[in-house]
Amino acid sequence: MKFMLIWRVSSDEAWGNLGEIDFDQMLETVGKFNEELINAGVLVAAEGLAPAEEGVVVDFSSEPPVVTDGPYGETKELFNGFYLINVPTIQDAIEWAKRTPMTAAGFKTEIRRVPTIDEFPQDNEWIKKERAWRESTGQL
Repeated sequence: MKFMLIWRVSSDEAWGNLGEIDFDQMLETVGKFNEELINAGVLVAAEGLAPAEEGVVVDFSSEPPVVTDGPYGETKELFNGFYLINVPTIQDAIEWAKRTPMTAAGFKTEIRRVPTIDEFPQDNEWIKKERAWRESTGQL
């Protein structure tokens, strides 16, 4: 099963503290964790995210949709990056999440299962098209 481990920063103070971390040390710490995931054969993808100030939100609560530049005043937590791992159970995903290097106060890791295409109606034309695309790109 695939699980997404989502790094979240839960306070302005925690976000500010992130800038105080030595960048080379952070790369080494995260790199070692990435190497563990790779050596275990469970890593599917991993990416950090640019600062919220560089992002936008497309809000569909009105017509036309409203585009708002970051940072987002009403946001309590910001996503900072993610891992996509392939492990047998959620308990395995939890164990990997406990080992992530972002362990300072104000940081959290959310775990979400990623459903497979097999969980959707197989007679749906869009699922058929997606399955064909996945097969043609070696993703199935």
